[in-house]
This record gives sequence, C-alpha cells and structure tokens, in this order.
Amino acid sequence: MAIHGSQGILNGQRQPKPRNEYAVPRYRVTLVRDNRAMPPSSPLNTSVAAATVLRPLFAELDREQFLVCGLDAKHAIIGVNLVSIGSLTLAIVHPREVFKPLILMNAAAWICAHNHPSGDSTPSQEDRVLTSRLRQGADLLGISLLDHLILTDNNCYSFADQGWPDA
Repeated sequence: MAIHGSQGILNGQRQPKPRNEYAVPRYRVTLVRDNRAMPPSSPLNTSVAAATVLRPLFAELDREQFLVCGLDAKHAIIGVNLVSIGSLTLAIVHPREVFKPLILMNAAAWICAHNHPSGDSTPSQEDRVLTSRLRQGADLLGISLLDHLILTDNNCYSFADQGWPDA
C-alpha cells in the first residue's frame, strides 16, 4: 500500500482536494474592447467638440440610445459604452449600468449623451431627473460629469452650457 499524503496520492491515485463548503466564489470583472478604433487624441473641452465626436454614433437611429464617454484626467477619450437602447421616446437608464463601464475604464471624467429621434433636442422632465441623479452619483464616486448632451441630426442640447437647469 502506497500512501503519499504530501502529494495527495492514495494507493497510486490522485485524490481530489477537499472542498471548503464555506468558500466565497471569486469573480473577475473586465472591460473588453469591441474594436481597434483609435479615439481622437484632442481633449473634449467643449460641448461642441463632444457633440462632433459623438453625433456620428447616433446617425439615422430610429430609437433612443444612451451612451457614456469615459475620459482621462486631461479629458481625452478612453472609450464609449452603449448603456441602453430604448424605444422611440424612452431609454431606461439606471446609474448602476452607467457607472460600471466608467469604473472599469478608470475614467477621471465623463460625458453622457442620448438622442431624440423626434428631432427636438429639448430635455424632458425625465432627462432632467436622470441628469440630477447621475450628477449625484458622479460626485459620490469622484468621476466628474462634464456634460449631458441630447443630440439630434441638426441640434444639440448641453446641460452644462445651460447651467444645469433643474438638474
């Protein structure tokens, strides 16, 4: 009879390691790049610059979409994440889904944007409430919300440029 306790071998066969019934499962969370596109190197310092970069992402959409644009400490783009695809008049956005990619990107600041397929860039009451909630969450997490843009094919509404009204 061969017993080799130090190697986990009993009678010539490897024995399974004992399971700890109270072990906590471990997870690894990663952010995966969808493509190899290079972001513009110039910083997004104005709503016009941000709208110019983000507007093509909303071209010819028939439903609302909400995205976040993560920025580094110098406000250069790290990446963009699509948070929600909604209907003609509504996209459901929860702060948890907004901040997850920003944290994974190690964003120092961010801009959020969504489209209004109707062509009217005027913010709804829901847009104002969401912006207020996102600003509170951003302040709590220490990731500066620089702007919330509402984009149409021809117009742009910037909450920052308007002094964050009712937000």
